[in-house]
Amino acid sequence: MKSTFYALALSFMGLSSSAFAQNFNLALDNTRATPGKQCATMEVLKAQMAADPSLAKRMAAVEEQTRAFEANLAAKGKGAVGGVVTIPVVVHVLYNTAAQNVSDTQVRAQIDVLNKDFAKANSDANLVPSAFAGLAANTNIQFALAQQDPTGASTGGILHVQTKVSSFSTNDAVKNSKRGGDDAWPASQYLNLWVCNLGGGLLGYAQFPGGTAKTDGVVVLYSSLPGGSAIPYDKGRTATHEVGHWLNLRHIWGDASCGNDLVNDTPTQQTSNYGCPTYPHVTCNNQGDMSMNYMDYTDDACMYMFSVGQSARMNAVFGAGGSRASLLSSPGATAPRQLATASQAQVRLYPNPATQTLNVSVPEKQATTWSVKVYDLSGYEMKQARYDGQGRVTVASLPQGLYQVVMSDGQQTIRQRFQKD
Repeated sequence: MKSTFYALALSFMGLSSSAFAQNFNLALDNTRATPGKQCATMEVLKAQMAADPSLAKRMAAVEEQTRAFEANLAAKGKGAVGGVVTIPVVVHVLYNTAAQNVSDTQVRAQIDVLNKDFAKANSDANLVPSAFAGLAANTNIQFALAQQDPTGASTGGILHVQTKVSSFSTNDAVKNSKRGGDDAWPASQYLNLWVCNLGGGLLGYAQFPGGTAKTDGVVVLYSSLPGGSAIPYDKGRTATHEVGHWLNLRHIWGDASCGNDLVNDTPTQQTSNYGCPTYPHVTCNNQGDMSMNYMDYTDDACMYMFSVGQSARMNAVFGAGGSRASLLSSPGATAPRQLATASQAQVRLYPNPATQTLNVSVPEKQATTWSVKVYDLSGYEMKQARYDGQGRVTVASLPQGLYQVVMSDGQQTIRQRFQKD
């Protein structure tokens, strides 16, 4: 089993969160500088922990729940949550040039790669060496483009947003509309995947469970999607790697010399691998590195497996008390119920745009029988917009922008947008 400095800290969760943070920082400080390093997830984590001391405590709690989940699975002889977990995905395509504005077809191809890789249905799964064949796992985790947005309106799950920013970095500007990016949809309901141009030779980065909701998700280089120009990282495996981080996997070498990735069935290896190593590449007295694992740094064409232990660790976030368990009840991947055209046509919002008061005309029943709420386009209720029960909504205190009014009489729900000037 693996035995580096922070393995002990995570095995005995009685340690303080400050010890947790210190051990993680030690791991990061001992990470070797490697040529062509492409994933900045651990560097981002280090910056987040420095900026938010409470993050260590939250991540320690995630690890405690993970260990309990793994122990329960071991007792039952299982490696995954019962049934398939389907995660709703919203893809934010940020583009400064036409080349960066990847097509919906390419985005769907990326979702297909994720689904095959996480289900061990990838065409290259048969290349796993016999020594690891019994460890290659179907994780029972799948991904679906969102069919309804946070307000319940129909969506294709792909947002194309033009930006003046020519190249993004790891500072999370891509996740902030005020900084040239696009705001996250609620992290409790969706996996946010930002596709953009990244500088500095970076392929992507992700946020581990326990981080801040408004920056939660995965960022990948636009040209790393299937068929992109980032050869040899052009088969969509960057997203597979980064989503692995988002589901609480570490780099397989533990970000230290002969380090610990917190998974028992992945061999301890000295450092990251690049290119297409020939098995066995023996380091740290192992029987050969698991260089074909998605959490190494090999070429896209030469990584093609998650292990059973990694599958259990990822499934833990969906278990009881898991940090991503709310995704199990998300309606995001379900198409919204279609409304009666006649009822929709009878609704009027006026004036539109509105500055002080928005008048609501609803069909069939008196205004007093309807509930009327206002949401921003990210799905957050704007409680300062008050409905008086008589067909008037006070919107004076709303910032300028687009909003959605959701009206319901208990039998039907009608949504319409308006602009606040």
